[in-house]
Amino acid sequence: MTSLPDHTVATEPVLESHRFDVAALERFMAQHVAGFAPPVDVRQFMGGQSNPTYLLRTPGRDYVMRRKPPGKLLPSAHAVDREYRVITALQGSGVPIPETYALCVDDAVIGTWFYVMECVRGRVITDPRMPEQSPAERAALYDSMNAVLARLHTVDHRAVGLEDFGRPGNYYARQIHRWVTQYKASETEHIEAMERLIKWLPEHIPADDVTTLVHGDFRLGNTIVHPTEPRIIAVLDWELSTLGHPLADLAYNCMPYRLSGETMEGFEGADLAALGMPSEDDYVAAYCRRTGRAGIEQYDFYVAFAMFRLSAIAQGIMGRVVSGTANDPHARSRGSRARPLAERAWAIVEQKLGG
Repeated sequence: MTSLPDHTVATEPVLESHRFDVAALERFMAQHVAGFAPPVDVRQFMGGQSNPTYLLRTPGRDYVMRRKPPGKLLPSAHAVDREYRVITALQGSGVPIPETYALCVDDAVIGTWFYVMECVRGRVITDPRMPEQSPAERAALYDSMNAVLARLHTVDHRAVGLEDFGRPGNYYARQIHRWVTQYKASETEHIEAMERLIKWLPEHIPADDVTTLVHGDFRLGNTIVHPTEPRIIAVLDWELSTLGHPLADLAYNCMPYRLSGETMEGFEGADLAALGMPSEDDYVAAYCRRTGRAGIEQYDFYVAFAMFRLSAIAQGIMGRVVSGTANDPHARSRGSRARPLAERAWAIVEQKLGG
C-alpha cells in the first residue's frame, strides 16, 4: 500500500518486530530527500503486505516508506529495489503512480533496504463489487481502471529503461512451470481439477507471444481512487511487476466476472447493467480498443490460467497453515480457495475450450 485513505486512518503503532532506528532514517532523508525536515512520526499501515509499509509524518508533509522485512529472506523475495525502479521509470508515462524520492540499499541505515515515496491521498476500495458506490460511479471507475491497465500495457518499456526488467517471450510456459512447481511443493490434498489443468495448460498456450510491462496483481484494491471523484489516481503494490504477457493482467483483472460472491468477491450472474458495471465482453472490448488489438483469440485460456495461478497461490497459503507457519489470521479461508478456483478454471476449459 502506498497511500493513506482520507476516510480511514488505516495505520497502527509500528509492530515490535518491524521497528527501526528512526533517527537514522531522518539522517538519510535529510541527505537524500529534497525539502525534508524532521522530526518524523512513524506509523505502520495495517494489512498483509509482504514488505512492511509505513506512514512517515513530518511537520511539512507526509511520506510513505516501504522496506524489506527483517530476518532471513529468499534471495529474490521482497525486491523493494525492483518496485522502486519500475515506479520511478513510469514517472511521466501516463500511468498514475506515486512520486519516488529515494532508495536505500545499505542495510546499515535501518537494517534492511527501503525506499521513500509520495503519500497519495485518496480512497482504497477493496471490493470489486463497490457496494457503497452508485451505478454511475461504478461505471466511471471501471472505465478508469480499464484505461489505466491499457496505458500500462502500451508503455514502451525499452524507452523508459526497463528493457532488462524481465525475460521477454515464452511467458506462459515459464509461468505454468513455476506455479506447478510451487503447487506440488505445498500440496495438502488431491484436487483433480488442478491435475487436469497441469496437464492441459502447457499443451494449449496461444501463439500470441507479445511482451509488455505487467503489474502482476492488477485489481481495484491495488489502486488509489480520487478522494471525491470516480477515477484512479495511483496504482500500488508493484512487487510482482515484470516483463510478461499483457493478457495475464487483463484476465486476472476480469476474474470477478467468473466467480461467485463467496469466491474472491466475484459477481458472476449479477445484473451488471443495473449495477452500472460493464459486461466482461464490453470491458475486454474497451481494453482492446485502447491497446489497438483487433480482438483476443482463446481469451478463456487466459482466464483459466489466472484462476490456476491463484489456486496455486492459495495452495501455498494452505500449505503454511498445515505446517503451522502461516502468519495471516485469514490464511485458512484464503487457502481454502484452492479447490473452488481450480474447479472453476477447469469448468471454463471444458465449456469454452474443449478440454
